[in-house]
Amino acid sequence: MTITLDRAPAAALTEALHEIPRPRLGDRPRRAFVAKAFASTFGRLENQLCDPGGLPTHGIHRVLVCRPNHRLGNTVLISPLIAEIEALYPGAQIDLVGSEAAASLYSPRFSVHRLFVLSRRIARHPVASAGLLRDLRSERYDLAIDPCDGSQSGRLVLALAKARFKIGFPDRLANPFSAWHRRVWPQHLAHRGVFLLRTAYAGTTSPGYPPLDMGLSLHERTEASAVLARLRGSPCGTGHGLVGIFTNATGAKRFGQAWWNEFIPTFERLAPGVQLVDLVAAHGRSDLAGRFPSFYTQNIRRLGALIAGLDGFISADCGVMHLAAASGTPTLGLFSTTDPGKYAPYGEHHGFVRTREMDVAGVASKAAAWFASARSSRAACAAESRVDP
Repeated sequence: MTITLDRAPAAALTEALHEIPRPRLGDRPRRAFVAKAFASTFGRLENQLCDPGGLPTHGIHRVLVCRPNHRLGNTVLISPLIAEIEALYPGAQIDLVGSEAAASLYSPRFSVHRLFVLSRRIARHPVASAGLLRDLRSERYDLAIDPCDGSQSGRLVLALAKARFKIGFPDRLANPFSAWHRRVWPQHLAHRGVFLLRTAYAGTTSPGYPPLDMGLSLHERTEASAVLARLRGSPCGTGHGLVGIFTNATGAKRFGQAWWNEFIPTFERLAPGVQLVDLVAAHGRSDLAGRFPSFYTQNIRRLGALIAGLDGFISADCGVMHLAAASGTPTLGLFSTTDPGKYAPYGEHHGFVRTREMDVAGVASKAAAWFASARSSRAACAAESRVDP
């Protein structure tokens, strides 16, 4: 089946979404089906993508970001792109195709106007999904961006959107002679969207990349600070460092309960006086057996605000790790299977440890050294800012 989005998209998309294999059948059959069903649509889109330097510096007022992914980490990782749009087109209005997490993270942002929230299981809700895409189809944009290389859902939304300019990574097989292939694409996923926008932009841009930032308000920080004060039993900002531990992650990235039970005593011994806070996962079960003050919420902004009041955060590679980095708190990611070059928390005071060939004591030693360095560096930066006029 070939879907033509220019003609009666709602009926065609409803049929296509209904036929997409359910996730339990595996990702490969689903991707193969989508590639076949939308082959002509994806092919036409390749000819519509903006070339490097082809995006004007003025006249971009309505922007659409296409990231229909339900993983918290991937949602947080587009925050540098949002910041770059705000920097290059400060008067523009941004719409976003994303998840419920995206709605929570970005709806308070001043530049963000509308969020199109796709169902987590679009194949099981074909009518609602097609209706939402039809609403999107009724909008007109100056610029639409698909910041991810290889996302079929993001590419489909980009194809569906009506925009004067469209930017996204071209397919190496369908579009082998694109000028984009002569550019060096950044490895880290948080940098990809910024790279796309800057490379397409006809004007000059700033060096470096914007940090991950969830845009916490003063009110959110104040409320979380009061909770932390009660958790630690003394006013926040006094005593030794307060470190959050999040023990959950998906699949092979997760360290087991026994691993954490060995890591924590070693870390406490090497970082004397540190106080730990158990950040309980969404399922509501702690791996740390109630040994430490704990905090639980299913609201990601509350969780981020609480983490923002800590002196440090440690977890495996997961969405909450990226949320912690976006809160501004020094964050250490523990990487056992995934590539830190793509996913590590980046920016000042953050770090990562490759744990695959290390014993638990070695990981704890590196974590303690990182925390001491991050806390010292952060204190020096705070002192310097107080001295500067």
